[in-house]
Amino acid sequence: MTDTPALKIGAVVLTMGDRPRELNALIVSVTAQEGERPTIVVIGQGTPLPPLPPGVVPLELPDNLGIPGGRNAGVQWLHAHDRADIVVVLDDDGLLPRTDTFQILREAFTAHPRLGIISFRIIDETGHTQRRHIPRLGAADPLRSGPVTTYLGGAHAIRTTVIDEVGPFPTAFFYAHEETDFAWRALDAGWDIHYRADAILRHPRTPATRHAVFYRNTGRNRVWLARRRLPALLIPVYLTTWAVYTLTQRHPLWGLRAWWAGFVEGIRVPCPPRHPIRWRTVWRMTRLGRPPII
Repeated sequence: MTDTPALKIGAVVLTMGDRPRELNALIVSVTAQEGERPTIVVIGQGTPLPPLPPGVVPLELPDNLGIPGGRNAGVQWLHAHDRADIVVVLDDDGLLPRTDTFQILREAFTAHPRLGIISFRIIDETGHTQRRHIPRLGAADPLRSGPVTTYLGGAHAIRTTVIDEVGPFPTAFFYAHEETDFAWRALDAGWDIHYRADAILRHPRTPATRHAVFYRNTGRNRVWLARRRLPALLIPVYLTTWAVYTLTQRHPLWGLRAWWAGFVEGIRVPCPPRHPIRWRTVWRMTRLGRPPII
């Protein structure tokens, strides 16, 4: 009996070209991973790329396609060249502190045929994990691994057959909630999503609001997500819940205005196609602790 070939890993890294030192450190940590050498594709989002180490694939896009559009470009390159059974997406200012992370991914995906996505644990310079980086409700323990209903955009791994089955990331979102849209599609197709505390990305501690488009896109994309993926009865419940939550947080007035403008834009401007998840997926998410109204 012959051994099963090791799963091929391709890493996709998006960059605006403004963090060459951090990008190089990330690449070094990826190439240091144990096992078969991964293919690394670095996407320049409408910007020239800095010099890259030998073997790294540079892909300069003429325009900034946003996070989902850039990721789609990287996935398409890996798919066209048959370089990946698993696509790992990493922030360009992150770092893999362990050399066995990709081996952990290979073993997990091999052992669980219906495992579609793994969400990494993100730690800051002190080893702390911010609450917003734990992809489940009411969970203060970042060291507890297990099934979840979504994943972290800056550090995750996806089985390529999941992308083939459920389709690409929603380019129109540009930034914010593209992971949730993809996660709901994957769950609806019967795939599992796991949070792994032993798959670690070190990343500088930063607020989500560091992105200039945070408030507007968050408001708009929440509406688009609901209109695209939720059964009709749940759309007003979901949007009301998130509106109340947003208004009770300590956001600056200018941020709330931008959020409201995005929310209205999401109602006025459609973002097709609409393919709502099934009620059995809603029930599955509820059993996992996060019904799609929270």
